[in-house]
Amino acid sequence: MEHQIRTLTARLLASRSLPRTDPLVRRALVDEAFRVELDARLANVGLQLIDNPYAAHVAVALADDMHEPVFGATREYAASNIGLTRDQIALLVIIWALIVLPKRERQVNRQKLADDGQNDLFGKDTPLTHGEAVAGSLSEASLLADFAHVLGHKTYVQGKLLSRLAQLGFIERRGGLIFEGPLLDVLLDYRLLADRIIYGTLGEVLAQSGHPPPSRDAFTPPEPENAEDDAEDND
Repeated sequence: MEHQIRTLTARLLASRSLPRTDPLVRRALVDEAFRVELDARLANVGLQLIDNPYAAHVAVALADDMHEPVFGATREYAASNIGLTRDQIALLVIIWALIVLPKRERQVNRQKLADDGQNDLFGKDTPLTHGEAVAGSLSEASLLADFAHVLGHKTYVQGKLLSRLAQLGFIERRGGLIFEGPLLDVLLDYRLLADRIIYGTLGEVLAQSGHPPPSRDAFTPPEPENAEDDAEDND
């Protein structure tokens, strides 16, 4: 186990993220003793393993108590601890909302892009799906047409914003399309962001641009259709 722990730790440090289908990552997710030892090794150098079961990758990041000692002395930390500018962060959140919000709905409902959830009567009992089967993609041209004018201009967004997000692993750009990168879902916390986007100003901006967000977060059950009628009857 010692060699496997060292190998996985080194690979996480070198790559920052690894697919959850990787054999050693899978062992860390199901073998309690292996995970405890891995967490201890990472904690010894101020790191932690980030695992979101809905994300296709796991990642290594600073432990919570290391944020201030490592980044607190720099002005940039107020906006980002990986050097992102405010407009890069704004575009990152827009892309996250357009890809991850609908993706999470499909995952929770055990749907894929290729169907509407009606082809499998036992869909709720099927294994959780990751990757492009549920994540989908964005047209880069459409994204630029809708948002480049508020972030600068087309050349700036392509050369300075999208290229930086791709370099960091948040997105992948292929054939004029933008796909989820290995860090997009694992490092941005759905529980913190979803409601702020859906019920906040960004939700209105997305809707005005023709990309309305879901009406609620994926983990909030819909209200019964007869809830209001029942309330009136009780009155």
